[in-house]
Amino acid sequence: MTEKIILASGSPFRKAMLLDAGVDVEAVAPEVDERALEAPLQGSGASPEDVALVLAEAKATEVSERRPGALVLGCDQTLSLGDEVFHKPADMEGARRHLLALSGRTHQLNSAAVLVRDGEVLWRHVGIASLTMRKLDPAFIGRHLARVGSRALSSVGAYQVEGEGIQLFEKIEGDHFTIVGLPLLPLLAELRTLGAIDG
Repeated sequence: MTEKIILASGSPFRKAMLLDAGVDVEAVAPEVDERALEAPLQGSGASPEDVALVLAEAKATEVSERRPGALVLGCDQTLSLGDEVFHKPADMEGARRHLLALSGRTHQLNSAAVLVRDGEVLWRHVGIASLTMRKLDPAFIGRHLARVGSRALSSVGAYQVEGEGIQLFEKIEGDHFTIVGLPLLPLLAELRTLGAIDG
């Protein structure tokens, strides 16, 4: 007996990952203001991992209130470079600044997943990956962004490792699913434990 999972996300990548894994999933966009939720965490000592968890839990809880009885999955990903947390760039100039800042340095992707039913948190997890970007020439960054276009605006780092963005890197430590935005293997293990999927 399997259960339909409600994905509290508008991310086509996360939905596709779950569908590809054989999980019965329905996506419902959460109605939360991420920046407003994050504001009190700035300067509070909250780690980038904590921020991702807070946002993932808020999304799952909000959708859970609208879907009584359903098992709801909330997700969020933060990119941290030292103490600085990056957000999706607003425009191509923002994407250029992101790539310049990440060039030649190692950053961390923190992918949080939270399962909630009827407002109660059942499980939370953060998958972490470390990515080292090669030293990028500013002119190359411009040409790269011209090629990938608005896709650069759909992720916190202004790149997609599943596409041409992989050329920006010299070293990646962590699993592919965490990098794309969902710690899938730990999630599947928990869904089996909960009896939500066959296993």
